[in-house]
Amino acid sequence: MKRLVIAERDILEAVTRGCTKLEIPADAVVTPLAADAASQKKVLLVRVAPDGVHPPKKLPDTAAAPSQVPSTGVRVAIGSDHGGFELKTQLAEYVRSLGCAVEDVGTKSVEPCDYPDFAYAVGMLVAGGRANLGIMIDGAGIGSCMVVNKIPGIRGACCTHEFMARNAREHNNANVLTLGSRVVGLEVAKAIVGVFLHTAFAGGRHEARVKKIMDVDQKYRRSL
Repeated sequence: MKRLVIAERDILEAVTRGCTKLEIPADAVVTPLAADAASQKKVLLVRVAPDGVHPPKKLPDTAAAPSQVPSTGVRVAIGSDHGGFELKTQLAEYVRSLGCAVEDVGTKSVEPCDYPDFAYAVGMLVAGGRANLGIMIDGAGIGSCMVVNKIPGIRGACCTHEFMARNAREHNNANVLTLGSRVVGLEVAKAIVGVFLHTAFAGGRHEARVKKIMDVDQKYRRSL
């Protein structure tokens, strides 16, 4: 049976409703960011057994992300190596459920392959404007992040939890997310992807900093 994941957004929504106690299923997974938010906002998480007297309050779907920006109509390029194939397949389905158009660049099986080939394909779709955002999955997410950041115009971020995904979008205007299939499980990966797709760049003081990133990009840019 699918276990419910309690994300930071669930805690913040509870605070908005004026809740100081939130009942959750006994087997629910609480993300580190959600636990921090509950502690900071003084929201008590109470685990309730399925046959308990007080049934758990219904919470939003596990990976539904913050609603800063809509995802409908967003074009997402997604890829993986053999190690990330299974997670990629599941995430592609989730991304489509958010209303995004998905272009899967491969790999198409668990046969051994090289992650740089597929990371490059994802990055090129984003750099060329054929996708708004990209997602690439390998074993740790690090190698693919290195690859996409070699492509002019790409700002890749390897994220392991929701805070990193939100910061990458809000502060750094990241346009490619890399994930490690051996680092995060499906539900955490969905939560990260949801935040990444729904969070907008904050602009403001971050604008000048991102411009400096792109100035370095431009300084060493080579024609594609």
